[in-house]
Amino acid sequence: MNNLNDLNNLETVKANDPGGMLDALWQMPEQCEEALAIGRKIEMPSDYAANVSNIVVTGLGGSAIGGDFLRLYVTNKLVIPVIVNRDYNLPAFVDSKTLLFAVSYSGNTEETISAYIQAREKGARIVALTNGGKLRQMAEADGYPVIVVPAGISPRAATGYLLIPTLTVLEKLGLISGLAVELEELTRILRSLREQLRPETPVKQNIAKQIAARFYRKIPIIWGAGGGTEVVAMRWKGQVNENGKAPAYWNVFPELNHNEIVGFEEPAALLGQLEIVILRDSEDHPRVQKRMDISKDIVKGVVGGVAEVWSQGEGRLSRLFSLTYIGDYVSVYLAALYGIDPTPVKNIDYLKGKLAES
Repeated sequence: MNNLNDLNNLETVKANDPGGMLDALWQMPEQCEEALAIGRKIEMPSDYAANVSNIVVTGLGGSAIGGDFLRLYVTNKLVIPVIVNRDYNLPAFVDSKTLLFAVSYSGNTEETISAYIQAREKGARIVALTNGGKLRQMAEADGYPVIVVPAGISPRAATGYLLIPTLTVLEKLGLISGLAVELEELTRILRSLREQLRPETPVKQNIAKQIAARFYRKIPIIWGAGGGTEVVAMRWKGQVNENGKAPAYWNVFPELNHNEIVGFEEPAALLGQLEIVILRDSEDHPRVQKRMDISKDIVKGVVGGVAEVWSQGEGRLSRLFSLTYIGDYVSVYLAALYGIDPTPVKNIDYLKGKLAES
C-alpha cells in the first residue's frame, strides 16, 4: 500500500492476506469455545492430581504463549510455582511431582521434543498438546495424555487451542475452578471486539488500524506491566515481527524505569522514529499506573508518538486476551501497509532447514 487510507479499502486489505490470517483472527471466539470442548474430553490419570509441587509448560514461539497466559492466569489462584521453559533443557527441579505440558503446535519443534525426553526420564507427569508430529507419536506410545488440536493455521493464530485445554486440565485436577464463567466472558468480549477490529470497520472507528498506521515506517516499542501485561507486550512485539515482518521491542514497568527510561536523549534523529504503545490494565499496581503516567510525560515530544491501549473485561483471561487480540489485528494491518502477506515466516523456515542439515 502507498496510502494509509488504503486500510479502508477492503479488497486491498484482503488481497494482502492470501494466507488467511484475518480469517483466523475472526474465528478466535469460536476457537476458544472449541478448545474448551477439546480439553474437557481429555481423560486424566488419577495419580496426576496428587501432590503436584510445580507446573512447567515447555514450548517455543506461538506454542509457548499459551504457557505464559496460563502462568499469569493462575498467579492468584495457585500456591505452587508455574514456569514457562523455552529451551532444549529442563530445570533441575523437574521431577515426578512436576505437572509438565509439552506444547508444540506442529509436534516437531526440536527444543520441545528434547525437553519432553528429559521430562520422561525425570518421571514428570506429562501432558502433550499438539496437532501431530513426533511429539504426538512419542506421547501416545509412552501412554501420556495427548490433547490433539486442529491443524491448518499458524501457531501464532492458535492461542485459544494452545492455552484453554491446559486450563481445563488444571480444572480436572482440582487445581483451579470457575473456568466456564471466565470463558463465557472471554468469548463475548472477543465477539464484540472483532466487530470493532475487522477490515470492514474504517480507520476512524478501528483502533487496530489506527495503531498500525502509527507503526508504519516506525519502530514500535511496547510497554507492559510486570506480572500482568508483560506477556501481552512480548506478544505484540512477536506479532509485529512475524506478521508485519518488521522490528519491534518491548519492556515492562517498573523495571524499565530503572534503565530504559534514561535512553531517550540521543540520537535525536532516531528517537523520532520510535512509536510507543503502553498497555494498561485495571489491575496494574497503583504505583505502576503512576509510573506509566510519568513515563509518558517524559518521552512525549521526544519520540514519534505515544499511545495507550486499555484491556477490556472483568476476568483476567478476558483482559489479557482483549489486549492480545487488538495487537494481533494491528500486526496484520501493518503487514497490509507494507504490502506483505503476514502468514509466511521465510527466515524461520530457512533457519529450520539449515538446522535440519546438521
